[in-house]
Amino acid sequence: MTLLLSMFSFSLVMSITPGPVNMIILSSGISYGVKSTIPFVSGATVGFTLLLLFVGFEFSQFINAYPFFQTYLAIVGSLYIIYMGYKIASSKPELEVSKKDAPKFYQGFLVQWINPKAWIACVSGASIFSSAESYAPFLTFTIIYFIVCYSSLGVWAILGDKLSYFLKDHFRLRLFNFIMGLLLMITAGYLCYSHFNL
Repeated sequence: MTLLLSMFSFSLVMSITPGPVNMIILSSGISYGVKSTIPFVSGATVGFTLLLLFVGFEFSQFINAYPFFQTYLAIVGSLYIIYMGYKIASSKPELEVSKKDAPKFYQGFLVQWINPKAWIACVSGASIFSSAESYAPFLTFTIIYFIVCYSSLGVWAILGDKLSYFLKDHFRLRLFNFIMGLLLMITAGYLCYSHFNL
């Protein structure tokens, strides 16, 4: 029971705390609503879960052998997330937007594979909850993480949808987009910086 609680706590802290994906979901929830944001939430959850399985079963040995590759991923991922932050910060404050512009499932899936926070969560989670004797603890952790991750990202989408009522005028929406984009860029920069100072 203590192990399950630890798995749940780790998953919740890593999923619910602000990060690049959470900020994209919040912005999407504001701009497009919960229903149109769910495909991105689903893609991000599935993408993270497959990344976790990949790291837990295969990639951890490769990372141990070639640690520079994780540095490469941190740099490339941070640069891409900074670019996404720039796009959000400079986006036009249009209150009537096309639902087709909402972030897609595949974008949520792909962004997790270049998200430094996701890699940190996967590597640390896989190392903490893996066992040399059995795959059962790691698989249990993966199932718990999937449920917690999906729920946590969904909360960010709902929060964005609720905030949209306070952002009905162009100035407030433009200011919010700028702040969110800036926070996304700062977060990506910090994650990259902290990687080099571990």
